[in-house]
Amino acid sequence: MNTNKCAIAAAIALAISGNAWADAEVERQEVAQSQNVSEQAAKKEAPEKITVTGSRIKRDSFSVATPIATMDRNAIDDTGLGSLSEILVNELPQVSEGSSNTNSQSSVQNTGLSTIDLRELGTNRTLTLIDGRRVVSNSYSGNYVSLNTIPTSMVERVEIITGGASAAYGSDAIAGVVNIITQQDKEGFSIKARGGESTEGGAKEFTIDSDFGTTYADDRGYAFLSLTYDEQKGLSYWDRDRAQQMDSWTYDDDKMCNAMLTESGYQCMRDISRADWRSLSDSIPGGVFDEKSSTRPDAGFWYDGQTLRDDWHEERYGIDFNQYTMLKVPDKALAIAGKTEFEVNDDVEVYFQAQFSRNTSENLKSPESEDECDAIITHDTATGVFGSDCIGRIPYDNPYMPEEIRDQASSRGVKWDRNFIEVGQILNKNTRDTLRTWAGARGTIWNDWDWDLSVSYGKFKQEQERSNELFVANVRNALNAEVLADGTIQCKDADARAEGCVPLNLFGEGSITPEAADYIRANTEITSNIEQTTVMGFVAGDLFDMPAGAVSSAFGFEYRKDEQSVSTNVPEGGVTFNYVPDFKGDVSVYEAFGEAALPLLRNVTGAQSLDLEVSARFADYSWSSTGLIQSYKTGLIYVPTDGYMVRANWARAQRAPTITDLMSPPRGDYDSFNDICDGVTATSTDAGHDNCRQEPGIAATIAADGEFEDDNNGYSPNVGNSELKEETADTFTFGVSLAPSFIEDFRLAVDYYDIQIDDAITSLSNEDIIGFCYDSALPYGNDNEFCNDITRNTEGQIEEVQQRLINTDEIRTKGYDVAAEYRYDLGEYGRLRFKADWTHVIEYSVTSTGPDGQFSDSYEGVLVNDLFEDKASASLTWYKDDLRIRWSTRYKGPVRRSQSTYDSWLDDMAANDERCAAGSADCIANPENLWGSELPSVTTHNISASYTMDVGSNSELRVFGGINNLFDENGPYILGGRGNYDSAYGGGRGRFVYLGAQYSF
Repeated sequence: MNTNKCAIAAAIALAISGNAWADAEVERQEVAQSQNVSEQAAKKEAPEKITVTGSRIKRDSFSVATPIATMDRNAIDDTGLGSLSEILVNELPQVSEGSSNTNSQSSVQNTGLSTIDLRELGTNRTLTLIDGRRVVSNSYSGNYVSLNTIPTSMVERVEIITGGASAAYGSDAIAGVVNIITQQDKEGFSIKARGGESTEGGAKEFTIDSDFGTTYADDRGYAFLSLTYDEQKGLSYWDRDRAQQMDSWTYDDDKMCNAMLTESGYQCMRDISRADWRSLSDSIPGGVFDEKSSTRPDAGFWYDGQTLRDDWHEERYGIDFNQYTMLKVPDKALAIAGKTEFEVNDDVEVYFQAQFSRNTSENLKSPESEDECDAIITHDTATGVFGSDCIGRIPYDNPYMPEEIRDQASSRGVKWDRNFIEVGQILNKNTRDTLRTWAGARGTIWNDWDWDLSVSYGKFKQEQERSNELFVANVRNALNAEVLADGTIQCKDADARAEGCVPLNLFGEGSITPEAADYIRANTEITSNIEQTTVMGFVAGDLFDMPAGAVSSAFGFEYRKDEQSVSTNVPEGGVTFNYVPDFKGDVSVYEAFGEAALPLLRNVTGAQSLDLEVSARFADYSWSSTGLIQSYKTGLIYVPTDGYMVRANWARAQRAPTITDLMSPPRGDYDSFNDICDGVTATSTDAGHDNCRQEPGIAATIAADGEFEDDNNGYSPNVGNSELKEETADTFTFGVSLAPSFIEDFRLAVDYYDIQIDDAITSLSNEDIIGFCYDSALPYGNDNEFCNDITRNTEGQIEEVQQRLINTDEIRTKGYDVAAEYRYDLGEYGRLRFKADWTHVIEYSVTSTGPDGQFSDSYEGVLVNDLFEDKASASLTWYKDDLRIRWSTRYKGPVRRSQSTYDSWLDDMAANDERCAAGSADCIANPENLWGSELPSVTTHNISASYTMDVGSNSELRVFGGINNLFDENGPYILGGRGNYDSAYGGGRGRFVYLGAQYSF
């Protein structure tokens, strides 16, 4: 087998990235992390034509119209990080965190996944490939690949193109493509161990990588095997002092100050100390009863241990649920992969690759907390109708009820709120198995045309176990108890008793017996299966000659079938976890594609070369809402002279809706929201209050209590939409690169991008849905589709707001990337290499059409969306012989905490200015700036070193270590953030020290 060909192809592919080139004396394939910034290598004759990500055409030029960023094996090792996704996020500013173990703690489906996101357009709009192939998804909620399912030692390099690539690869490649390229020519055996820990404690990591590569059959065949075991320990609330600080913040628009919740309500931060801050809940282990009823508005019964008291005060005696917060979810990953290639003859080669991984994560949460009216979704499996249920009040004649509470109780029963700590903490355990295989043959026909034909199969299975939830019906049955003549307490309902009902005592801490806990406990399971079968073939070669050279082309087809099913052991619902009902579906896609590279000019006045690239793809989906879609791309590469290049690229890309997007019934989720009806009275005149009073439950509450108050937290399930159509994106990039001859070994590239997505698949916010129901041009009532997505209980509280997917009008983002690299030879003292990458976001906006017309929201520079206007990374590497020392830094610019809160504050400021101008007594002379209106920039620094030594014949030992986040920078204090951190700044991990060794022979 021609292994030299593989090595040459790898080196050339790195060169096109522009931020790397091979240095044979010092290292193989130096770090590469940016766009094409040099044409100097083009002056050297390429011994082999190669293909690059974004095209199937083999070419002998390093010029491509689409910017490519690359990281090779050395770059990955230098970072000292164990997660491939974390490496890409830290090193490439255009790459952002998707789902990770520091931001997915509250997710039903995605805890433990490791995904990335290009241009902050969402993981569903980033297509991840392995060796240029689409592979099975690792989540039923979207088409994305978890990078921790791939053995780290299997990865030779990662190539990333940003911008539409659907013409080359099909649906989902709107933001770009991440192509993970596996080892192609590595021979010998290698084993590596790496361990690390935060200097503040916690977040331990341990990784073992091993691999073996060899040729066989007189070099006609090549085989490579790889295994990775990675274990990442968790990080809890108790591991960080910052996480233990309680806070609940708001902006007081009456006093025009930042206010924190205290025992006396919200008070201006300037008037209190941190010791006064509170953020407590009334779901205490002993229970709160008859809290703030109409007859007792300032009191409530509660249990201090086993002692009944009648002076309940939430912010004095409540429970801090943050103590159960996981700042980082622990996970384990075992990944095994192998590949082989064999030359049958000079014209045909066969190949096969298989990968298997098992990933497990365990997220320990707070014990279940419920009250009498928390809504729980139910499902009639016979009719398919979804409904809701709740436990209800404790019956007035409950035999466990103390007389003090019964004396104050309504005949309808007692309201309550309680933490079910006796049942145990909720444990969410995910086990994911992923199998990917593909086999095929490739070769040469017609003398100089290449061909490739392959079939791929992938299967993903996820088993999610959620322990220590509650069966609502069982809790209700157990509360409905009676006393027999002999003093025995039993459940009233005979059918319930026959099914094992055990009476339940909620009064006092520890009052729930183990038998009662067993009866009400629900251990739920969700199993999802995804299968993907793909058949693909293409030919590539020169069509004909033009005056400037041959026209290269590629033509092919692809057939893909995706099948998906989701099932649960509680199909009827009625449990307290985020219920996911059974559903399944499949889709088939038939695609044809073609591309061509046309040399327009060669070596003429004013142009060393001018090339045109064109490509198109047609896809026919089995869904009627999608049908036939077309994708196109055209690009120009202009080289006026050595060392300078101009490139431009326009592409039309699509993302078809997923099976879940189209077919999913309501899937459980809980969200906080602001109910426009909160605070409504019989005479209030705020926006929407006239319509709010038409709600029977709200009207009844006003009649009883004088005012309606919503708890602003409720069930908000995600719902598919069978009428969704595909997203369509127009992407434009324009860039220049230069490597001037008068500055040796210097390269610079600047690329502008503009991505506009029409008919973007998304959902409206809960506040928008509520507002469109009660305060919009649409009439209130059943004829208003937004009102139909809101369900209230008999007391007016929102039980459910359905988050239904829709095609919104537009998502638009534009900005530019800058990449620079410079090398300097120190002679006998080694070499230096400096590189820097910077991304600036000019605009990121979402435009939608509501009942009152179009409205647009801007999100650039907003932390909630991780949309930093400016992100940058830089490194300085010194190397001499077998010693490497690297300093790297990462910068994230200033941001606002929340755009909607900021806009509301601006409105408050304008209203106050008007009051002051009018001489009103309500004028606040010195209003405070909004906290979070500008959080400061954050810069982190890392240092690493490695040394390689010979330890015997054809064997070597590399020892390495480093410190990431050298100065322990955790980002600004984030009020309301998880543990008062934000995952964009590391989620509280802090300074991280690691050591490792690699033995190869």
